[in-house]
Amino acid sequence: MVKTTGEDVRIAPSAIIKVDANAVIGSHVAIDHGFYCTTQLLLGDYIHIAAYVTVTGGAGGMLIMRNFTTLAVGTRIHCVSDEHLGEGLVGPLILPLQRDRLHKGPVIIETFAAVCTNAILMPNVRILEGAVIGAGCLVPVDFVAQPWTIYVGNPIKALKKRPSDKMKRYAQELGYVI
Repeated sequence: MVKTTGEDVRIAPSAIIKVDANAVIGSHVAIDHGFYCTTQLLLGDYIHIAAYVTVTGGAGGMLIMRNFTTLAVGTRIHCVSDEHLGEGLVGPLILPLQRDRLHKGPVIIETFAAVCTNAILMPNVRILEGAVIGAGCLVPVDFVAQPWTIYVGNPIKALKKRPSDKMKRYAQELGYVI
């Protein structure tokens, strides 16, 4: 059972939230078929998580999604990841003394931001307000998107600015302070 949920929350029966005792889900949230999450979740209001999104990292990882955000089909989010540089063995069952170093850090998706189809986000990434990560982008460790900017490609690069006026106005009409 999820720790807390708001109103109008729709979670597909096939969704798996493994660290659900700590999950906080706001209002007007839809989580579609095939969602698989092994981290802590903190979801705001008016969020859509599309089909076949995975969020990995175990109990030490965290995904934070602020209000009016979305993850499109096939998005992969890694909140904890092995470095694979030969400093130790790799895998969740390896004892800490023999284990490779880990990249760790929350993945934070700020208000009005969107992550498009099949994008991959690595640990410790922050997508700032209104930013869009384009389809198929690989977002590296410690990447910080600029606000209201659309990103595309591999390697990821800024494409153009995104207007914010209408989105902010509509959110205010729904009672949100922007």
